[in-house]
Amino acid sequence: MADLVYPPVIKLVRAFWKYLDLRFTFYGQSHIPSKGPAILAMNHVGYLDFALAGTAFLPTSRLVRFMAKKEIFDHPIAGPLMRGMKHICVDRSNGAPSFLAALKALDKGEIVGVFPEATISQSFELKEMKSGVIRLAMESGAPILPMVIWGSQRVWSKKLPKNLSRSSIPIFIAIGPLRYVEKGANLEVELAALKEAMAQLLNQVQSDYPDPHKGARWAPARLGGSAPSLAELEELRKNKRES
Repeated sequence: MADLVYPPVIKLVRAFWKYLDLRFTFYGQSHIPSKGPAILAMNHVGYLDFALAGTAFLPTSRLVRFMAKKEIFDHPIAGPLMRGMKHICVDRSNGAPSFLAALKALDKGEIVGVFPEATISQSFELKEMKSGVIRLAMESGAPILPMVIWGSQRVWSKKLPKNLSRSSIPIFIAIGPLRYVEKGANLEVELAALKEAMAQLLNQVQSDYPDPHKGARWAPARLGGSAPSLAELEELRKNKRES
């Protein structure tokens, strides 16, 4: 069945990026497979990450079917668009149907986009990652394509003011080599290896990023930014649970 919704949405998104005057820098687009299934594993620092990630695939003419939380599909405007673009609804209280839907998409040769961290990282560091991405690779035989995005948190992210002005914000996107996971592999070992691969990509784009991180609220404490550290966020969550 032809994609009737995705192409016009892409045109709208590209026009929106042009309006915002985003400055894109891409690394590793040659790693995107020209055909066949793949699991796109991304970090998550802003609300627009899925659309920005898809932008990196435009030169290849490949479309990504993103796994997104049920709340987006329940929205009266976003929901029909998400279903029309054949994205995959994830109900966090029951993940089995979305896992099966992702397997079906991969079996058709699609690229499925996954956020292994599940939610936006308010520290802008890589959080603890869920093992579903590894299980999906083991079950489907599809390779994992690691990706990181940097700069999108400056446009729109959790606990930060939205910036939809024409600020010429640099957006850096890096894609690493395909990673294959054998059936019966150790989940924890493979997940740690994927996280390390993504960490290396993240360090690269942060090192090359043109705007200074020091003192910036959108930058991690490790780089001199004022975002809360992973440890501070965990302490806040712990205190909230105990109160």
